[in-house]
Amino acid sequence: MNRFSRGAALASFALVLLAELANAAQAGVAALTDVRVERAFPQQPRWKRPLWFGAVPGPAAAAGARLHALAEQHGVVHAFELDERGTAGPSRVLLDIAARTSRIGNEEGLLGLAFHPRVRENGRVFVHYSVRGAQRGRLSEFRWPDPEGPIEGGSERVLAEIEQPWRNHNGGEIVFGPDGCLYWGLGDGGSAGDPQQNAQSLSNWLGKILRLDVGPDTRGPESAPFGVPDDNPFATTAGARPEIWALGLRNPWRFSFDAATGALWCGDVGQNAEEEIDLIVRGGNYGWRPREGRRAYDAAARRGPGEFIEPVVTYPRDQGWSVTGGFVYRGTRVAALRGHYVYGDYVSGRQWAWPVDVQDAARVPLVLPNVDSPASYGLDAWGELYVCSFDGRLYRFVSAPGK
Repeated sequence: MNRFSRGAALASFALVLLAELANAAQAGVAALTDVRVERAFPQQPRWKRPLWFGAVPGPAAAAGARLHALAEQHGVVHAFELDERGTAGPSRVLLDIAARTSRIGNEEGLLGLAFHPRVRENGRVFVHYSVRGAQRGRLSEFRWPDPEGPIEGGSERVLAEIEQPWRNHNGGEIVFGPDGCLYWGLGDGGSAGDPQQNAQSLSNWLGKILRLDVGPDTRGPESAPFGVPDDNPFATTAGARPEIWALGLRNPWRFSFDAATGALWCGDVGQNAEEEIDLIVRGGNYGWRPREGRRAYDAAARRGPGEFIEPVVTYPRDQGWSVTGGFVYRGTRVAALRGHYVYGDYVSGRQWAWPVDVQDAARVPLVLPNVDSPASYGLDAWGELYVCSFDGRLYRFVSAPGK
């Protein structure tokens, strides 16, 4: 099933969604009633398939507001000031690469955006998008010399490209880790069932999370587009792509680092039976395609190095069809969410919170309010949590009245 395909699947969820609490009890989960979801920035117009939201690194403005960005799937990035109360100013176009971005496939588009941690000093912005007129993904660097102006579309420097056998399972998330490296997630190449068995092969990037050193900003004509950190797990393995950090993923759709612990959490979209949340570690093998979630999928399939790592959380098809990975909440405004990893399902609209700071073996996911088509999550400059919906709105998590 395509990452953003809904079709007839929604009909099968209609009665389930009306009985959310009853189903939650049957599934061994509990409702987190201290949390609700509200529309953020209602004064702004609806966005077109928003896929990324977050704070731009850098100092606050004179009035304490911070610059934030929002990316739309067709290739446009917007920017606006946001203050600590959650009030947004007017938006402006920060980058427009829609003419370069393919949207033929439902899962193609501008899929990843990452501002260098020192972007206000070096003006470096990174983007992963599907290339128009081709069937490939592209990782590029752009220049942003003046924070009051736009990112320079003509400054594009292509760092890497990857051919996509099919137009789905593109992954595309790019995130700077606490180590200063750029992490890049890619799906298994598409179709269904990983027919090329890419995810378990070390000879290609598909079905992996990569770790790149984008290093000093030389940008000279002879400079390498990126480096490979010496401590990457397969940097010296014969026949392996040295950029690989973890393998055995079907379609890693949104991953993030816990701001408190540095742990890397990832949602991996399932095939026929289960969606999963993984804790990504150096050299980890997450089992696809021999395994889907905690279940066997193709026991005779190729197996890469290492023992398979169990998912932290899985859920079956009566709960959803396409997981959207989120964030561990470390903000201050929603006390009930602190120390929980929040994630959702694009098709069913369900959302959950997993208590990462609790070591009780009996812990279960906590049910949060539904949101239509949750495609991505984001944090503002103060660590408050938002969800991008393909209904064209951004929503934010808040404490229920009186909590």
